[in-house]
Amino acid sequence: MDKVLVIIPAYNEALNIERVVTGLQEEYPIFDYVIVNDGSADETAAVCRRCGFHLIDLPVNLGLAGAFQTGLKYAYRKGYRYAIQFDGDGQHRPEYIEAMREKMDEGYDIVIGSRFVTEKKPNSMRMLGSRLLSAAIRLTTGVSVADPTSGMRMFNERMIREFAEGLNYGPEPDTISYLLKQGARVAEIQVMMDERILGESYLKPVSAARYMGKMMFSILLVQNFRKRD
Repeated sequence: MDKVLVIIPAYNEALNIERVVTGLQEEYPIFDYVIVNDGSADETAAVCRRCGFHLIDLPVNLGLAGAFQTGLKYAYRKGYRYAIQFDGDGQHRPEYIEAMREKMDEGYDIVIGSRFVTEKKPNSMRMLGSRLLSAAIRLTTGVSVADPTSGMRMFNERMIREFAEGLNYGPEPDTISYLLKQGARVAEIQVMMDERILGESYLKPVSAARYMGKMMFSILLVQNFRKRD
């Protein structure tokens, strides 16, 4: 199948998921989608069922890595050639999906929807973390990734299989770093992202700092010992 599968991991997104998916259905019906409800404690699954959305309902919370890998296993079994990670909170814009697919057809394995291809990063603590991650990836792989924390990432058929069959493959900067070391070709295209309208992000200042530290440690040290099956 040459279609793009839009994978929407959702944890406690009852306030946003209907708006996000309805917009995708109405404005971009050429794309298939699947929502992976990651054991939400709110009404996310109920909203999806009421609206008749395509839903994989996980009975427990696996975290973003487990939820997205579930979506990629689905994409692999269904034979999709492209799959994209797409937030359920409304921050990602679907109008960039086709441009990302076109970029991928130039021979790339992963295409990132980046906020900083042509735009400069603002001066903030959050962007300091992004700069540090970019530097760590460049140091360990020789490749520059301007927006390593972007959650809008498209994968080709080879990467879909890699994630579906691999163990503990999360859609995170350290995995991108690891795949670059394994020969994956990564590109970025400039996108704009919207601010979350409703609900709260799980990344609070303390958890965001912890996340950045974990990613730095993984990229600079752990990935050097990671074995490929």
